[in-house]
Amino acid sequence: MSPFRPLHDAWTVRSASGDVRAPATVPGCVHTDLVAAGLIPDPYLDDNETHLAWIGRTEWRYETEFSWDGTGHEHVDLVCQGLDTVAAVELNGVRVGESANMHRSYRFDVRHALRTGSNRLTVTFGSALEYAERLREELGHRPGAYTQPYNFIRKMACNFGWDWGPTLITAGIWRPIGLHEWSGARIAEVRPLVTVEDGAARVDVHVRVEKTGAAEVSATIKGVTARAVIPEDGDEAVVTLEVPDPQLWWPRGYGEQPLYELEVTAGEDVWRREIGLREVRLRTEDGAFTLAVNGAEVFVRGVNWIPDDCFPTRVGRDRYAARLAQACETNVNLVRVWGGGLYESEDFYDLCDRLGLMVWQDFPFACAAYPEEDPIGAEVEAEAREQVARLSAHPSLVLWCGNNENIEGYADWGWQEPLQGRSWGGGFYLETLPRVVAELDPTRPYWPGSPYSGSMDLPPNDPAHGTMHIWDVWNERDYTVYRDYRPRMAAEFGFQGPAAYATIRRAISDEPLLPDSRGLLHHQKAVDGNLKLAAGLKPHFPVPGTFDDWHYLTQVNQARAIQLGVEHFRALWPHCAGSVVWQLNDCWPVTSWSAVDGDGRRKPLFHALRRAYADRLLTVQPRDGGLALVAVNDTARPWRASARAVRHGFDGSALATQDLALDVPPRAVVTLPLAAPVAEPDDPASELIAAAITGSDDRPSGPIAAGIAEPGGGDPAVGRALWFFAPDRDLRLPEPRYDTAAEAAPGGLRLTVTARTLLRDLAVFPDRLDPAAQPDDQLVTLLPGERAEFLINTAGLDERALVSAPVLRCVNDVVVER
Repeated sequence: MSPFRPLHDAWTVRSASGDVRAPATVPGCVHTDLVAAGLIPDPYLDDNETHLAWIGRTEWRYETEFSWDGTGHEHVDLVCQGLDTVAAVELNGVRVGESANMHRSYRFDVRHALRTGSNRLTVTFGSALEYAERLREELGHRPGAYTQPYNFIRKMACNFGWDWGPTLITAGIWRPIGLHEWSGARIAEVRPLVTVEDGAARVDVHVRVEKTGAAEVSATIKGVTARAVIPEDGDEAVVTLEVPDPQLWWPRGYGEQPLYELEVTAGEDVWRREIGLREVRLRTEDGAFTLAVNGAEVFVRGVNWIPDDCFPTRVGRDRYAARLAQACETNVNLVRVWGGGLYESEDFYDLCDRLGLMVWQDFPFACAAYPEEDPIGAEVEAEAREQVARLSAHPSLVLWCGNNENIEGYADWGWQEPLQGRSWGGGFYLETLPRVVAELDPTRPYWPGSPYSGSMDLPPNDPAHGTMHIWDVWNERDYTVYRDYRPRMAAEFGFQGPAAYATIRRAISDEPLLPDSRGLLHHQKAVDGNLKLAAGLKPHFPVPGTFDDWHYLTQVNQARAIQLGVEHFRALWPHCAGSVVWQLNDCWPVTSWSAVDGDGRRKPLFHALRRAYADRLLTVQPRDGGLALVAVNDTARPWRASARAVRHGFDGSALATQDLALDVPPRAVVTLPLAAPVAEPDDPASELIAAAITGSDDRPSGPIAAGIAEPGGGDPAVGRALWFFAPDRDLRLPEPRYDTAAEAAPGGLRLTVTARTLLRDLAVFPDRLDPAAQPDDQLVTLLPGERAEFLINTAGLDERALVSAPVLRCVNDVVVER
């Protein structure tokens, strides 16, 4: 194999003026280097971000020295896998290359500039902000959701600030850099394109080689080898492999994820990668937007993914693994990599391959009109060609999407008048990107944007066609309005809630801590975000009187909103083929739409999402002027079960009962109307419906013991559907009474709560006692006599504090007090 030598040691960074200098870590960025040197405070704490804006307007020079022994290879290249962003590269004072695109790699011939012995490598980063501002002056203003000119540079857009992220404009060598010495032939690109038909799998291995003279290439998979010769005047060959007895790759919940090692050689150069064998199609006739893998139509249980840190070099394989494992815990089968971020690292896609997580990959364009002229136009095609080829080996990647909300912006956000006929990106989404995907990877579907209805002649956010984003709910209307929509694919919708208490306390030093205290407001980036949180609470709860009540109720409201939306969309299958919640993760400590906060802690939404995305789901939904029990079966087995729906008084009494028989085919939904005695309350303020499985063909018949994962009877693998007839503020919830017990358990502490009254959305927040403590569940509603168990991953907590407010909470606490 040709030798590659990383150049990651002995770097320094300094400002162009020389006033600021520090040791540098490569890969890394200037912010993390200055923090490590103690020259700036942590940008994520309090309002430190605002005092660090000068970094984004400063020229930074990275420099190192290395020795070279003058070995005799024909070629020596400097390989820069990621430069952020406007860079000039010099070796021994000779300029060998430059960059203006964070989303590309670069390879510069440096043999002519190398010296035997000591060599000095310098990478000078100009201000990305000033570069974008200059280009805006040259090409003319383009409208966008934010004032910063992120649409005039090929860089992670959210570095310039977003409605959940800080403005921290980075610079640095953000991916590996090193020398590659080679002779004869070098494999420049491998694109293994998989087709599956009638149980047979074929891999067409497209190999591009840089070489002198002719070269033979070979490819091997599962013991099968094929060869091709690239003539002297050519640079590419296709090696076709027929895979015997292929085991197909499936999304999680649909099958296994077998991977096969593919080895490609050209001369002495070798490329190895594990690939999966599968077919993916996108069905779009009659307005549909339905993914099918290996011929099986899939309901997308999805989440949107943003960069997990403003400084991406801090996100390694372990952190990706932790975050994607959290996605799997919530029963997700698809992650949408949002267009204001990055093409993620190989680790991200490799983990998705192994976990069975489908990836919807946006090209990096978001919420703005983008100029199509050079240099932007040339950079876009170059990055697209590189990234489509790079990611073609990953079976998890099932969809390329042209942009996030830019077609909608052009059509509906008033952009056309200020554009005055200037380009806005449409040529990228409708011509350049589909052409590149069709040429380099026709095995995957491409969609021009999200939201998009399949034609520029249709409103882009039309619920009857393609993908839809639903943001009037968070911005203007109550979350129950989700039920008014019948989208074909709910590709983005969300509701805000604050981070975990321990996360807030680590990042914010406000005393006292209040919803509108200075630090907490700084970590709320949405326009009028706190006002919208308050507006979202108003239809459901009394006005919270303390920070603790506000924190708890806004988290409850976020969880309820998304659970309601997800259950509604799942109940519409197959008309609606997916739900992609905004958003899984955060990049820093912030009040946002995430289920997992910036410190990796699970918010109550996380647990609600896990229930709403369960393989089998019971949900009560309004239907035809009444109520119905909807059974969603997203498994490969029929679901035959008996269920019981009971209208209860808050004292636990059974006021009316209805037994129902479920017979739900695989991957199907069945709706069963609830009879009037159950569906119509005598006293809406003091009654609820509880529906649960009482016997199933998958387990012994008869009631399941109350209490552990899903209290109150029923199959704990399915859960229980609840329906309250009035918002909490209008309910006559009883003063909460319960018994508690705590005991050591494997992995931590088990807290058992036994209800003596109805308890609404019982939750425990042990991170208030120990920042490392997290429970395995939240927001459990108990009828009198039922019990719930919470496993907390930390032992040694103060038991008295653990069972007292604000650690142990339920909605009754707040409603009864008011």
